[in-house]
Amino acid sequence: MRRMFAFLLTAALAGMAGAASAASPLVDVNWVKANVGKPNVVFLDVRGEGRADYIRAHIPGAIYSDYAKDGWRVKDKNGTPAMLPEPAAMEKLIGGLGIDNKSHVVIIPSGTNALDMGTATRIYWTFKVMGHDEVSILNGGWQAYSVVDEKTKQPVNPVETGNITPKATTFKANVRTDMIPTKDDVKKALDAKVPVIDHRPADFYLGVTQHPLTKRTGTIPGAKNLPEAWITENNSGKFRDKAALEKLYAAAGVPTSGEQLSFCNTGHWAKVGWFASSEIIGNKKVKMYDGSMVEWANDANLPIEAKISVGK
Repeated sequence: MRRMFAFLLTAALAGMAGAASAASPLVDVNWVKANVGKPNVVFLDVRGEGRADYIRAHIPGAIYSDYAKDGWRVKDKNGTPAMLPEPAAMEKLIGGLGIDNKSHVVIIPSGTNALDMGTATRIYWTFKVMGHDEVSILNGGWQAYSVVDEKTKQPVNPVETGNITPKATTFKANVRTDMIPTKDDVKKALDAKVPVIDHRPADFYLGVTQHPLTKRTGTIPGAKNLPEAWITENNSGKFRDKAALEKLYAAAGVPTSGEQLSFCNTGHWAKVGWFASSEIIGNKKVKMYDGSMVEWANDANLPIEAKISVGK
């Protein structure tokens, strides 16, 4: 009897520990359907096509936010675009969406390609920086959820039409400044031989293509190239699993453990790489350089490496 009681107590405690654990970084369609209408679960629709598509059909109860227009990224005091806003601005934005510190936020991107998933991973990273761990991404995004029955031509999964205006609430940030390395931190990392990972397409990495907001082509010296399109299956909205990612990281010469810094042009593509390293592979020592090449390449005092010089 004592052994049985001890077993039941251990199982109960294990169940309680599981319930208290942080949200899974990725959830699937079945999880979404099972949690529609649950208290404190907020489905945050961030499809890039705009509010019109959201109004036509969305996950029941989902709220909408425009990633490009609502203030998820802003120009900082130094003039660098697409940067993380100040905490007060984020508190206002997130609270205005009806999200408080108890909410489990599930981000719903379009899911058509890796670039779409970058929207989700950027917002996911923002919540993490603000100290909010109860956040997940729907793997495959709206593309995975919005399948249609071939015979009836009707949605397989429940959808809702119209617009939902969330009731504003209070969200308090607890900023993790260690997740926001500056260009000075990157310089120190280079001196310490910390790996830096360029998640842009190869043409940017090699110096063939120049971002319109940068003054120089190329990459941070010594960077390895692991394009964000590799990280999802055939450049879709579905992330590759850990085993597949480890093979790709090995092929690119990118470590799967230890300190490293991810970057791109403006901190969008790099969020896909950061998410894969930190949340799927499990390397919690990876950080994302928000200023990325738009900040780095525009500082003439910082080194840059162009592997190919073709001119404009």
